[in-house]
Amino acid sequence: MPATSPAAARSRTLDACFLGPYGENDTLLEKLVVEFLRDHVYWRRNFHPEDPPAISTAAAAHPDYQAFEARMRRELHQLSAALKKSVPFHSPRYIGHMASDLLLPGLAAQILTLPYNPNNVSEDAAPVTVDLEVQVGLQLAGMLGYAHDPRQPGCAFGHLTSGGTVANYQALRLALAQKAFPVALLAAGVPDLALPEDAWQAFNLHPHAATALLVQWQAWLAQASPGERRRWQARVQGERLEQRGLVGFFAAHPTLKVPKVLAPITAHYSWSKGCKLLGLGRAQLELLPERGMRIDVEALDATLDRCLRERQPVLAAVAVMGTTEYGTIDPIDAVVAARERFAARGLGFPVHVDAAWGGYLATLFREVDGSLRPRDAIAAEFAAFPSPGVYAAIAALGDTDSVTVDPHKLGYLPYGAGAFVCRDHRAMALLAEEADYVFHGDTPQDYLNRYRSLGQFIPEGSKSGAAVAGVYVTHKVLPLDHAHFGQLPAQTIRAAEACHARALRFADEMAGVVRAVVPFAPDSNLVCFALNPVGNRRVAAANAFVRRLHDELRIDPRRPLQDKQFFGSVTTLRPEALGGTETRRILDALGLDPATLGEEGGDRLVILRHTLMNPYLLDHENGISYVDRYFDYLAGRVQALAAEAGPHASDARDTPGALRA
Repeated sequence: MPATSPAAARSRTLDACFLGPYGENDTLLEKLVVEFLRDHVYWRRNFHPEDPPAISTAAAAHPDYQAFEARMRRELHQLSAALKKSVPFHSPRYIGHMASDLLLPGLAAQILTLPYNPNNVSEDAAPVTVDLEVQVGLQLAGMLGYAHDPRQPGCAFGHLTSGGTVANYQALRLALAQKAFPVALLAAGVPDLALPEDAWQAFNLHPHAATALLVQWQAWLAQASPGERRRWQARVQGERLEQRGLVGFFAAHPTLKVPKVLAPITAHYSWSKGCKLLGLGRAQLELLPERGMRIDVEALDATLDRCLRERQPVLAAVAVMGTTEYGTIDPIDAVVAARERFAARGLGFPVHVDAAWGGYLATLFREVDGSLRPRDAIAAEFAAFPSPGVYAAIAALGDTDSVTVDPHKLGYLPYGAGAFVCRDHRAMALLAEEADYVFHGDTPQDYLNRYRSLGQFIPEGSKSGAAVAGVYVTHKVLPLDHAHFGQLPAQTIRAAEACHARALRFADEMAGVVRAVVPFAPDSNLVCFALNPVGNRRVAAANAFVRRLHDELRIDPRRPLQDKQFFGSVTTLRPEALGGTETRRILDALGLDPATLGEEGGDRLVILRHTLMNPYLLDHENGISYVDRYFDYLAGRVQALAAEAGPHASDARDTPGALRA
């Protein structure tokens, strides 16, 4: 490849992004850490330099000082030694869970910020990083296709969380507050507003209409006298769900049922936890069937029809952009279209996208100016990505109501960095711990000032400003468009496509030993692989075989790390998630008898799961494909295990060939 080609230029940029699988950029990171540690020390010394040093220069010679230093060094050395047993996320030989090497801009920025120890609960504790957090929300909003200019009244808002689980909680909090607030206005009898006729209508507004009603209320309060404002605020507050609690609110409105959360059956368990946490109860989470591990739109429509007939409110419809098990992407565009259809029929609800895994794939869909790239322009860079369905889904992100994104996943940043982003920041007033009803203009300064007390709006009390700094600097160094940050997910998609193609070749090459199936073509950068020894008909035996393979692919703290050639993970295919047709298709392709499902150890199918996240899996610099090396290794292990297991000739004659996804 010529050194002057655009592809080569992109690879050189990526070469500077990470510490590297071999620690190639250690000098760069060391220079950055030392430079900014010294800079931090100079900052300390220049804050009132007239103050004398509190620690004398002779202290280091004291026995107590030296004993403390010795203990500290001993413990740190022991910790360093113990950490050598950690999982080597940095290596292209790691293709297991959603972790990889860390981007140097984010790592260095976080290390730089840690000694300042900012607490982003408010600007009093973090005058710099609170502003950065608001900016991070706007950066992510632009990536998703939301309005991200604070001068726009309906500008988006986002903040960081400890991870996607807390971001999903925040989505439920906002959905419930936004759904119940119009009912409180109606119950309080606020005059001069265009209020719905009854509690059912008020509880089932389109989320845009609910926000518009909140804005009307804010404008009405702004023109009221101070005394009248206080009286009406207190009156409405007394009717709010947040004041009454779930029991009191629904007791006051007996015509309303507790709303349901609709989510695909592959949704993360945080949705179950969130329903319990909010007091809704696990029973209010209704899991929808899927087709090919993507939400079944017909089933969604049927469920919404039933909810409308039964006057069962819907708190939110959840779509997943990159399931944690399979990387599949729900038809977000179809879920948004369902929201519009049913809101027109009187059943309003927001659409939340759980893009904890796949959110940063949206960078591939953004031009440098923030506009949406045509599908043809994206597809020209890949073999099959994005499918028309995936393109339509990600293009629809800007029409949703809120999104969860995890910078600590495909953002390649240290753990403790999830994010929640909502389409219209004005709805966040409903989550304020103190009354946050009246705005004074729409200038950028007012937007930033409003969120400098982040603790009012977020679930957490204290939160790390250092994590925020890491995310902000990374997004500034690698803007969230296809030409910059998008180079990273582009590499992972290419690796996934190579893995998919190699898996199909593996299935042909190993047809005499195992039946191998890619259950569904990858939507993103996860590739799953199902295996069954030739001749075996029992699901439990196939599962035992795959688990033995996985034993070779997972960390074993009792053995040296170097004993492992590759690291992978497993997940399961559940019949209740797949549905009858898909279950039969996959089991038939593997030569497994569906009647053996439900036997001990065989209630679901165990499969290998590969997260192709490392940008160096296809190492053009050295002419190495770690994807090929992995499948060569897998072939050796499969042959060895199959030889140990012995033939199953009695069942072999009815086994069909390998399936191509």
